[in-house]
Amino acid sequence: MTDASTLDWTVFVLVVTLRLVVPLFIPRFPLPAILAALVIDGIDQTVFATFTDLSLENYQSYDKALDIYYLTVAYLSVLRNWRNPFAVGVAAFLWYYRLVGVLLFELTGERWLLMVFPNTFEYFFIAIEVVRTRWDASRLSKAAFLWTAGLIWVVIKLPQEWWIHVAQLDFTDEFRRLVDEHPWTWAVLAILAVVLVVVGRRVVRGLPPADWPFTLDSDVVAERVGWLPRGPVAVAPSGVGHLVEKVVLAGLVTLILFESYPSLEGRLSVVALVVTGTVLVHAGLALWRGRRRGSLGVQVAANTVISIVAMLVFAVFATGQRGQVSAGDVLLFAYVVALIVTLYDRYSARREACELGTPSSSIGSSSVARTPSRRATRGPVLP
Repeated sequence: MTDASTLDWTVFVLVVTLRLVVPLFIPRFPLPAILAALVIDGIDQTVFATFTDLSLENYQSYDKALDIYYLTVAYLSVLRNWRNPFAVGVAAFLWYYRLVGVLLFELTGERWLLMVFPNTFEYFFIAIEVVRTRWDASRLSKAAFLWTAGLIWVVIKLPQEWWIHVAQLDFTDEFRRLVDEHPWTWAVLAILAVVLVVVGRRVVRGLPPADWPFTLDSDVVAERVGWLPRGPVAVAPSGVGHLVEKVVLAGLVTLILFESYPSLEGRLSVVALVVTGTVLVHAGLALWRGRRRGSLGVQVAANTVISIVAMLVFAVFATGQRGQVSAGDVLLFAYVVALIVTLYDRYSARREACELGTPSSSIGSSSVARTPSRRATRGPVLP
């Protein structure tokens, strides 16, 4: 980057800013935000290659880190928005299963691990959010959630992961070669498109009546299904289980980021210790704050500062010397840990407040949910 031109820097900063900011809209507008993040992820390498002279030698490391970033926000938004505890459990399994696989890949370099641990979570999240645009997804049966995850896993993700990570084929190059060698490919694609349209129309006609008009706003859905906090919302959720999950989530994400950065070296045990200590510091401060909640942006900024101080202190304690990580890297890791802790605490605490007074039998049952409100087209801004 030392020889980068003004245009190179402008394009680089714009793309990275989009990849950092767009995922922050996923909790409120899950479907359009994650699709936008997916599109940006798919075209950023092409943008760099077309408009800049930047070296893409370490592109895969950068790309993987930002993929984990936006998918982490998507998982945290599941805790905020989804009522059905079984669906949340399926999403959690798919997400942590993928995190373990990515970490194993970073440690071993064995690409087949990414096929064994496919990123099923992302498409499962998108599928359920598509349902939630017009229907109460919490009324789906356990079998429906399992079939959705299973079909995505086997039919979509296994072939895709093999194509990308094992065969390492480029879709554009392979498609161009296929068309050049077999011109009739266009006719087959046209027939396939017609079949998909016909089948799609039949599927749409067979869908049950919508529970509400189309919406992309998760707060509107929350209002219509009554997924609203009962009473004040705490700063952080209660229970040791939540603390353990925060440590595991922040730890796995940070370890993957650390391993994916080629310029960083160090013992993973030290990184795990630093992250664990930092999360515990945040937990202690949350207990001290009680129910005093600030705005999300201010809280993330404050927690980032706390993370920086805690990480530096624990790093010195664990190694006996100052770390060799640059200021920019420290800021990145501190921000990621702060964002995870802040969103996890806010969304899990909000979930606990929503569950108060909500009969467990009404969440995820096959019976009709409470009558949705039709009076508002825009929902309230929820914490």
